[in-house]
Amino acid sequence: MSLLALKNITFAFQDGKNILDGLNLDISCPDRLGIIGSNGSGKTTLLSVIMGLEQAQSGQILFNGEKVDTREDWGGFRKKVGFVFQNSDDQLFMPTVLEDVTFGPLNMGLSADQARQKAIRTLTDLGLHGFEHRITHKLSGGEKRLVALATVLAMDPKIIMLDEPTNDLDPATRLRLIEILHDLPQTLVLVSHDWDFLHNTTNCLYLLEKGTLVPQNSDILHTHVHSHPAGQTEHAHNRNGASLS
Repeated sequence: MSLLALKNITFAFQDGKNILDGLNLDISCPDRLGIIGSNGSGKTTLLSVIMGLEQAQSGQILFNGEKVDTREDWGGFRKKVGFVFQNSDDQLFMPTVLEDVTFGPLNMGLSADQARQKAIRTLTDLGLHGFEHRITHKLSGGEKRLVALATVLAMDPKIIMLDEPTNDLDPATRLRLIEILHDLPQTLVLVSHDWDFLHNTTNCLYLLEKGTLVPQNSDILHTHVHSHPAGQTEHAHNRNGASLS
């Protein structure tokens, strides 16, 4: 049984144009799934529909085989599926880091002391020990991204979805994020334009095109600077970096 399944999902904005058109997806544990697509293809919209932030016109979302439909269903679903927004400022709204990271555990019924200890452990695991009393809006972009991830991890979700997680990250923070994701036990859904990031973090890849998800094989065409005998001609590498030319 799939952990999360999307069945014939259709979504359109008010202009009537379908952004998602009969889209299907099955996510099992412990999938590490990457989604690519051109600007405007609907990647962020897809994540918003999965989280119930946008309502599909038709189709079903199932979690552990059960339909997610009612307000109560969505409340339980969002405790099991974490979403890291593309813009961390949309996610971090409390004055301090500790208050932001304890918000989720408190709303799940933990006591203040339990939530605080959970938040401190999560921040420490992410290399953010000592950040508890930092002012959230004064953090760097990379620090905000990691704190936003901490707010999700503190709720112990089964699935974590990240929307363009490497946007505006410096190389060191990007590498740290890759290391963190490698160590997580959760199922991951990663939307990104960063091909090398997806290469290092996913085990299956989909292209969102014309409202549907198209599976991609393991040989990813990409552009980067490197030295190679076939460098003057277009060529491909497999996921291990070996040339196919």
